[in-house]
Amino acid sequence: MLRLAWSTLKERKGGFVAAFVAVVFGSAVITACGILLESSERSGVPAERYRNADVVVGAPQALRVADDVDPLFAERATLPAGRVGDVAAVPGVRAAVGDVSVAVTVVTAGAGPAAGHGWRSAVLGPFTVRAGGAPAGPDEVVLDADLARRAGVTVGGSVRLAVGSTTSTYRVVGIAEPPGKRRAAVFFTDVRAAELTGRPDRVDTIGVLAAPGVSAGQLARAIEAAVPGVVGHTGADRAEAEFLDVGGTRSFLSELSLAFGGSMVLVIMVVVGGTLALSVRQRLRELALLRAIGATPKQVRRMIAAETLVVGTLGAVCGVVPGVGLSVALLEAFMAVGAVPADFKLTVGPLPLLAALVLCLIGARLGGWIAARRAAGLRPVDALGEAALEPPKLGWVRLTAGVLLVPAGLAMAVVLPWSLPGEGSEESAAFSAFLLILAVGLLGPRLLGGAVTVLGPLLNRGSGVSGFLAGRNAHANARRLAAATTPLIMGITLAAAQLFSGTTATEAAQRQAADGLRADYVVTSTSAGVSPELAGALRAVPGVETVTPVVRTRVMATFRDGDDLQIRQYPAQGVDGDRLAGTLDLAVRAGNLADLRGDTVALSRIAAGTLGATVGATVTMHLGDGTPIRPTVVAIYERGLGFGDVTLPHDLVLAHTTDRVDAALLIAAAGTDVGALRSAVRDLPTVRVDDRGSFAAARREAMAGESAVGLMLNAVLLGYLAIAVVNTLVMATAARSREFAQLQLVGATPKQVHAMMRAETRIIVVAAVLIGTAAAVPSLVGTSIALTRTLTPSIPPLVYVGIVAVAALLGWAAVMTSTRAAMRPVTGSR
Repeated sequence: MLRLAWSTLKERKGGFVAAFVAVVFGSAVITACGILLESSERSGVPAERYRNADVVVGAPQALRVADDVDPLFAERATLPAGRVGDVAAVPGVRAAVGDVSVAVTVVTAGAGPAAGHGWRSAVLGPFTVRAGGAPAGPDEVVLDADLARRAGVTVGGSVRLAVGSTTSTYRVVGIAEPPGKRRAAVFFTDVRAAELTGRPDRVDTIGVLAAPGVSAGQLARAIEAAVPGVVGHTGADRAEAEFLDVGGTRSFLSELSLAFGGSMVLVIMVVVGGTLALSVRQRLRELALLRAIGATPKQVRRMIAAETLVVGTLGAVCGVVPGVGLSVALLEAFMAVGAVPADFKLTVGPLPLLAALVLCLIGARLGGWIAARRAAGLRPVDALGEAALEPPKLGWVRLTAGVLLVPAGLAMAVVLPWSLPGEGSEESAAFSAFLLILAVGLLGPRLLGGAVTVLGPLLNRGSGVSGFLAGRNAHANARRLAAATTPLIMGITLAAAQLFSGTTATEAAQRQAADGLRADYVVTSTSAGVSPELAGALRAVPGVETVTPVVRTRVMATFRDGDDLQIRQYPAQGVDGDRLAGTLDLAVRAGNLADLRGDTVALSRIAAGTLGATVGATVTMHLGDGTPIRPTVVAIYERGLGFGDVTLPHDLVLAHTTDRVDAALLIAAAGTDVGALRSAVRDLPTVRVDDRGSFAAARREAMAGESAVGLMLNAVLLGYLAIAVVNTLVMATAARSREFAQLQLVGATPKQVHAMMRAETRIIVVAAVLIGTAAAVPSLVGTSIALTRTLTPSIPPLVYVGIVAVAALLGWAAVMTSTRAAMRPVTGSR
């Protein structure tokens, strides 16, 4: 059967090119997602300061979840300082060194950010003094060689360092090697480093040097068994303990590749299946002849299965190399927008390539089976009839399913978002677009027939014979047109739904942030953050009425959905509730933010709905560093998109962040101008004072940057759909050479045939735009209802015009180019 399939493919290359192209690009996308997923497990960056440590011991940096991915904490989880002695007592440990890290900005010569540590931890690098000696006093530091060069200082010189917004001058007593490649290092005395953290009773990690003859893996297991609540990192995993962003990058790539890759697998299967179905339909005459000479339905199905197996295998293999290139391009793009560190490396192994091969074969085989099932079951006479003239009616099952999907999709788009709580309303609105796309696929011939009836006379008025032929052809071949046009409709719907749901969320967040900010001025930092004590100093400035410190983090909420444990991560802020009214308006719907103190929390409407929480209820959360809490809900507010879904007491959040600094200070001032405030902080070079407008503009830019990753993924999805659109339209048009020849035999000129196809293309493109837009609008309305409780989504006109223009260009170019190709042998013979 494979030999017969190969012979068929060689003789009918044109009929299988479209399916081959769909599989090639599908394989490339799946390969890229697989490589990103494998890289999330096996790649990273090399350890720097812990190169000499055999084991790096830290606190669990993720929430343990049975049978699922362990979500990471946003902040550094620390250990009690007493754990250093416990680890040192484990047999096989030669030395255990507690390490802390302090975010430092080197103000001198603008040398930039660095990390401060106690000098005792230098042995873990190992860092050795190249010049000078070790720090001995609280005002002495050792700089790594590269940092000293950038700061322009030598041994005996002085350097200004800012921790938060507090700046102090230190004497450089030593220069250490090797320089930090990823993060510059500043070494204080151990006592001074502990003081600067604000938590002298805690350590970030414990570096362990093994006794001779003890392997790192054995020692890590022994430490974990002997000391409760610690995790031992060895080998490449030491970098994950050193750099929090490595673990965050791995988690980001894992979640992204699984979610996006899973969605793309479904889209690819639909496209490949539709392409194969169109290919089989164009061969009905050939299949009917096979049936007429004695081939059984089973033999026909086996032949088509063998053909799809060959096409799927060749396409999947050919898509592997472009897939590797796509993974590199995606990683570079993620690096460009700051979602992935610049030194993160890809891992390309055989597993993603094999997964792409298997999934593409499954998709091709499934699509071939669906396409072959009906074609093989037709009697030869019926197949010949359908090859010449499409059946006039849709099957009742298909028609019924399509009709029922329309109200179901509309209900999920418009009705459920009003009634479902929390994130369920947005998910319902998003899913409605897929239901309506499926309905379009099932009802395509009817919809295209109706569109031809309505649009044909309007679009082709004055076209004469060509317009008449276009309308009659479109009516007679509605199924063929629907199969070729469905990818175009799908592309328009998904483009509009994906892009405009993003713009709706972004615009709503920006509006909420602008409307909710009541402060006259905002103090921010150009370094790690604003020192908490600065709020008290600014309150003493004449004319300042209120100073609200804001600290930002991410928290993890857990709740039960039936028997299943659900976990949600939310952006959170810490504020002083009793000082909030003059600087921040969160649009409270229930409760009172003035009660935000102690063990309490305020939730956005969306978060409260998701967690099933009301005012007075308790919720289960983990703070940024993993500390569990069960706060009582004291308020529910609307502006969660602009300020974060969770609001907690300021001091509670601050104590559980990595750097223990504020993100901003919101200032309400009656008689103070920006000059007076800037004068009050003139000795703090890392502090900046902005008015409300400047701060809002900066927030808009930050929010726009956060959506960059989503835009990239949408570009990949829409790019694949664009290829599918061109693919199917070219395939459907190129197969009409017999029809074009017959038209010319009865007297039509090539010019008239081209005019007919232009008229038909106008109908196809306009119908696709209208149907695709109609399928996307309910989803967008539902998204707006879910996010803002309004019916008007944010649809930038120029973006929509761009979608329409791309759809028109793709449709026009594909149809007219393939028309010229299909007519070339005919016109050449005349």
